[in-house]
Amino acid sequence: MSCCLKAAFSVSGFNETIIKNRPIGYLGVSPSIVTLQFAHSKSRKFMGKPLEFSDQKIGSNWNAKAPRYTPVNAQASICISKALRWWEKTLKPNMIEIHSAQELVDNLLNAGDRLVIIDFYSPGCGGCKALHPKICQLAESNPDAIILKVNYEELRTMCHSLHIHVLPFFRFYRGAEGRLCSFSCTNATIKKFKDALAKYGTERCSLGPTKGLEESELLALASSGQISRKLQPNFTEEDNKKEKEGLALNEVKLSNAYGKEETKMGSKEGNTVLMA
Repeated sequence: MSCCLKAAFSVSGFNETIIKNRPIGYLGVSPSIVTLQFAHSKSRKFMGKPLEFSDQKIGSNWNAKAPRYTPVNAQASICISKALRWWEKTLKPNMIEIHSAQELVDNLLNAGDRLVIIDFYSPGCGGCKALHPKICQLAESNPDAIILKVNYEELRTMCHSLHIHVLPFFRFYRGAEGRLCSFSCTNATIKKFKDALAKYGTERCSLGPTKGLEESELLALASSGQISRKLQPNFTEEDNKKEKEGLALNEVKLSNAYGKEETKMGSKEGNTVLMA
């Protein structure tokens, strides 16, 4: 191997530090035996200092070895978690997502004397999304209350049977008293919710079995096949007859209703109005 002589250089095995070219000669390095030669030079000085050369071999049997690299085993862990949707965030233990009409009825009946609040919402409702964090805070500060969350898009048929026409919408229930109040509110009118919570949130004992939904609502749900009235307490043969009659009538109504355009959403004062 040959290289031009530089203004400054160092030889260590096969590593050379080269800075300036000198046209006065060349440096020869043998791979197995290192020999310094200076040829075709008119001067024996380098950067003002005398250079001494001899034909003596400087060292012998140098072996060039590739640098050693320590293998590193690296493992990358990739965790992919499903992002929570806004209605799934900051939920409290006393907030329950409802997935069927039967589940709604059962939760109301099993609540005993505890205050139950049904929160009707839709993923596409801006007012519902804005109000959600405050409802979660109120749920946390009132752990004895139960909040049942109903997704309108998932349970549209049930919401139609319960006559839900605006979102967000709330219903309050307790024990044998059944429904206490119902209203729609937004961030701007959250006082409605707080006032109802203060009025009906105090502990009380009611006489008689838990009522839950109204009879007409239960009949509507049973008529459309969403629940079985036979599983409900105090179910009589008269109720069974009404259920069969209502089922035939509702089949006609539902077929006409779903023959129309899909339900649209409009906005009015922060609420989402459901328009057929």
